[in-house]
Amino acid sequence: ALVEQIESLTRYNAQVRKLVQSQNTEKASLQDQIDRVVGMQRELVPLMEDMLSGLRTFIELDVPFLKEERSSRIAQLEELMNRADITNAEKFRRLLEAYQFENEYGRTIEAYTGKLPGAADSSRTVNFLRIGRVMLAYQTLDGEELGVWSSTTKKFEPLGADYRNAISKGFRIANKQAPPDLIRLPIWLSEEVK
Repeated sequence: ALVEQIESLTRYNAQVRKLVQSQNTEKASLQDQIDRVVGMQRELVPLMEDMLSGLRTFIELDVPFLKEERSSRIAQLEELMNRADITNAEKFRRLLEAYQFENEYGRTIEAYTGKLPGAADSSRTVNFLRIGRVMLAYQTLDGEELGVWSSTTKKFEPLGADYRNAISKGFRIANKQAPPDLIRLPIWLSEEVK
């Protein structure tokens, strides 16, 4: 009985040794992962700063639609990045959310009312029509004056009356009052694309 008990304990000890060895391997793996996370956090902060800087520059160089909203989003992100009570994970999530907003602008059509930038009368309110990032046009509230953003001159260029129907159709599509359809509108290409 004593020999059987010794043999049973020997086998048990061998099994426990294997478990301890497995746990030590797992412990080393977890410690390695922890060390890599700490290193990634050190690399994450400069990455987020670069992403925010890139987003800010992109918005400054982009077609000037919803300027106040987009600038406000950047200002909020800049403030958020300097707060110690917000985790890096939350900062990164909010930064990615801003990138998603900018991505959405590139594939949507929208009509909104706002102030016409660069106008002699800075309080002049017009209706804007944005088609992705390809075209930004405006129409005065009385519908008499039309213009489109030129990426070459970086200002709004006047449009002739022959585009009035197309712009009106674009507004109806953007406001979901008409089904999506083709619209004939001018688009300025940069010199590199030509």
